[in-house]
Amino acid sequence: MKFKALLSALVFLFILQVNAQQKQKPKPQQKQTAIDQIKTDKGALLVQPITHGSVVLKWNGKTIYVDPYGGAEMYKGVSKPDLILVTDIHGDHMDPKTLDAIETKGIKMVVPQAVADQLPEKYKAQTVVIGNGESTTQQDIKIEGIPMYNLPETEDSRHPKGRGNGYILTMGGKKIYLSGDTEDIQEMRELQNIDVAFVSMNLPYTMDINQAASAVLDFKPKIVYPYHYRGTEGLADVASFKKMVNEKNKNIDVRLREWYPQQQKK
Repeated sequence: MKFKALLSALVFLFILQVNAQQKQKPKPQQKQTAIDQIKTDKGALLVQPITHGSVVLKWNGKTIYVDPYGGAEMYKGVSKPDLILVTDIHGDHMDPKTLDAIETKGIKMVVPQAVADQLPEKYKAQTVVIGNGESTTQQDIKIEGIPMYNLPETEDSRHPKGRGNGYILTMGGKKIYLSGDTEDIQEMRELQNIDVAFVSMNLPYTMDINQAASAVLDFKPKIVYPYHYRGTEGLADVASFKKMVNEKNKNIDVRLREWYPQQQKK
């Protein structure tokens, strides 16, 4: 009987110890999106994918949010913005709920007129409106608005020409192109000296991977990130996009990053 009691006590102590170790074991941290570094004349440009068409750029001590969307959780651990860019009026680009949830007090927002017209009144004083072909300089960054639109141009187009902006940012001698929601328009194909390009490819809203690859092969950015590639049929095949580009031009650095980590793990 004494032996059984001793054995039971030892087993009980062992269970207590295991439970204590499990409680002390740190919970696995959520995987952080990889941050790329690209050299410029004024230090590194940091590129952090957030989700879909939203990306955070950091350069020269400044943080730029592009199309902040998805709620404050998406930006947890990311430094607050010094500048915000919005490309279009659709909710995956202009997201007042996310703007309300992140630190935006006094932060300039570069937007097209259509976005300025629809932003809540409290943000009006912060907006800097530019259209296609216009530019502004904010935080020592030249920002050019360029066309983004669907083909063919029709009255019922999801993205009519002139409503939204793609952007070209000049930072430390590098030119960064943000396509916004567009197809393989001539204005994209004629771009020159682009160092980093973010190119959308999701049907039926923008273009397919064949159009995107064809355009990229025309304007030859040094680095290209496929982004904004979730469509009605799921995620675009960006690996095939990369293959199509590099089969014809191995010098273009096609960077595939996790813009939809949860969907890509399914």
